[in-house]
Amino acid sequence: MRSPVDGRALLAGVVVPLVTPMDRPGRPSAPAADLLLGALAAAGTRGLMLFGSNGEGPLLRTAHLGDFAAEMAARWRELVPDGPVLVNITAPGTAEALARAEAVLPAAPDALVLSPPIYFHHRHDEIVTHYAVLAGLGVPVVAYNAPRYASPLTPALLDDLTGLAHLVGVKDSSGDLALFGHALAAARRRPGFGVSQGAERRALDALRLGADGVVLGVANLAPAATVELFRAHREGRAEDALRAQQLLDQVLALHTVRPGVPALKAVLAARGLCPPHAAAPFTPCSDKERQSLLELLAPLDAHLVRA
Repeated sequence: MRSPVDGRALLAGVVVPLVTPMDRPGRPSAPAADLLLGALAAAGTRGLMLFGSNGEGPLLRTAHLGDFAAEMAARWRELVPDGPVLVNITAPGTAEALARAEAVLPAAPDALVLSPPIYFHHRHDEIVTHYAVLAGLGVPVVAYNAPRYASPLTPALLDDLTGLAHLVGVKDSSGDLALFGHALAAARRRPGFGVSQGAERRALDALRLGADGVVLGVANLAPAATVELFRAHREGRAEDALRAQQLLDQVLALHTVRPGVPALKAVLAARGLCPPHAAAPFTPCSDKERQSLLELLAPLDAHLVRA
């Protein structure tokens, strides 16, 4: 590994699990992301995570990851010189995860992010081995618990994974606060092991429990409110933090119109910040869905991202 990494510092603050702007369906485009990156930096977000669930990562071809990641990392480091760039390499199997890691290494990611293998459910020892083989890459790794999409990280797995030297943190998107508490307890047995929350409606709860930071998809659309949530909590402004969480909950109502990434991209496209293209089998929002989204979010316009 290049040098010892403090996972708590790496995951501190607001890391945006970035949508992947595309110049046509399924093809990432760094130039198409430029205005969005500038808006996120101006709002005070600290880091990026590429190719997560909001970034449609598992739907993208491995051959399309490397150049995009390198261009995005370079641009973000211009905008936020100390801002970390994390790259998700989650895949169905270990060989594909390693191939994705090799593809993005030229971007010099501050950390690779990895869930247990998707599709099949795997044994405890198989999942530990899946993480262990990344030790040879020389890049810190953050474990990503996303049980909607992959085998869940159990308390026993969290205990074992915190013992792997190249793992420096965990992002938990389960929404299970008891499990999150266990992750925190396991992490605090090892200095410098970070813990971040990815379940949007549980963000404030997690910060109150001791999360180092948040990685929330809603930050693509409401970055200033997400930053305010983190800062207000850190500064002891409990009522302001609660108001920020409530505002984010209101924004999340967009998923009642059209769940998932196409809804985020439709709103961002309407604001001139991201093309609406998605990776198949996703399809962009229909005109009717788009209109419903814009009407739903119109009262919150002042709180949404702008160029």
